[in-house]
Amino acid sequence: MRIRFPAASRASALMLAVLAAANVTACTGGSNPVRDIAAAVGAGPKTAPSPDFVAQSRPQNLDFVPIGTVEEGRPTPARSAAEVKAEEAELEAIRARNEAAGAAAARLGGTPPPEPIKLPVNKPQRPARNTNSNTNR
Repeated sequence: MRIRFPAASRASALMLAVLAAANVTACTGGSNPVRDIAAAVGAGPKTAPSPDFVAQSRPQNLDFVPIGTVEEGRPTPARSAAEVKAEEAELEAIRARNEAAGAAAARLGGTPPPEPIKLPVNKPQRPARNTNSNTNR
């Protein structure tokens, strides 16, 4: 038995799919027609102007640097071979100092755990005698 849907529901489903597809494709271009319409009506979010210190700290042109362009000079000069060797020696000294501190901590942490505390054992008490009964029979 085939289930048949009314033509009106098919048309509305098709129209809804077309609207959703149009909305998604419109969003990819950088503009959002739903947001633009909502902002024009007054239902959209209100955009606040940038504070002065933000506007002054940002460049006017935010374009990317084209590929293949070379920046002029480095902010700091490259290190010489002697400076690199001095940095390596300093890092090796720090590594040796850290290894010595780790070995000392391992020696201190290698002590055996303390013996557990021995508590006195509670011996069961004799049951109390009932003085009202005659137990000498």
